[in-house]
Amino acid sequence: MKKNSPFLIVILLLIAAIIFALTAGQYHITLETLRNIILLKLTGKTAGAELATPAMVLWSVRLPRVLMALLAGSALSVSGVVFQGIMRNPLVAPSFLGVTHGAVFGASLAIIFFSTAAFSIEASAFIWAITAVTIVYLIGGRGINTLTTLVIAGVIVSTFFQAAGSLLKYIADPYEQLPTIVFWMMGGLNNILWVHVIRAFIIISAAITVIYLFRWKLNLMALGDEEALSMGVNVKLLRAAFMLFATLLAAASSSSCGIIMWVDLIVAHISRTIVGPDHKRLIPFAALLGGFFLLMTDTIVRLIPGGEIPISIITSFIGAPLLGYLLMKQSRQWRE
Repeated sequence: MKKNSPFLIVILLLIAAIIFALTAGQYHITLETLRNIILLKLTGKTAGAELATPAMVLWSVRLPRVLMALLAGSALSVSGVVFQGIMRNPLVAPSFLGVTHGAVFGASLAIIFFSTAAFSIEASAFIWAITAVTIVYLIGGRGINTLTTLVIAGVIVSTFFQAAGSLLKYIADPYEQLPTIVFWMMGGLNNILWVHVIRAFIIISAAITVIYLFRWKLNLMALGDEEALSMGVNVKLLRAAFMLFATLLAAASSSSCGIIMWVDLIVAHISRTIVGPDHKRLIPFAALLGGFFLLMTDTIVRLIPGGEIPISIITSFIGAPLLGYLLMKQSRQWRE
């Protein structure tokens, strides 16, 4: 297979997935209608009575959701790639270092005490996800074996925020607040608006750009602390910086879409298997594959008869068996 073949394949798949996601759903939009709506938008003309409803569905509901799926999938996947790189472990994910439970705690806090302000839920989830990882680094970054102590610190902080989140669920109103918390934890893109897309795009695009610009330092970090130090790299400073930007990616996704499981771990792992460990290729490929994976998963969710189910249920059903297969395949290769 040629060097750029994986990129060509995933780009073609992504284009097909975008077209399919824009047309498929409970309200079907034909390809011809989609083309006509886009042409009207490009020429600045107003849609007639025949195209008014599909145009409204496309621009106000379906396109923001598709774009958010692409952004969130890319953000989670690149975040997983970065954490796996700095931790030198292909089975590490942002959730291991407290991002998930920090976000859940923040969202629960806002739902209980600021339930009338939708933005406060996103802001609180975002802030507490970053706070959780900051605490992990402050605790674990001082150990003799930094990588091991970071993982242990992640377990400690995750457990604490999980307990705090459980306490908030215990005191929440069981008829209004508790169901909102539970459904937020399961993830979903059914309430996405343009304001969410714009806000997520600013954070995610900036964080991925910074990570990609310093990809060569991430390659050095992946070699090990001793090798990186011998090449003049400030390991502690770089690890903290990469953790910050990777956490921004995961937090931006979680705050807008709730908790979406497995995308960060499974897509990063598959991408590394396909294109190798060089982050020059790994980061853009993971972004493309993550966007494709989450977009297709969300489209499946929308097409299920009887109403949507939380997206994390589908990603878990797909991700867990797939990761198990990959691990068994690698185990056979090691034995051979």
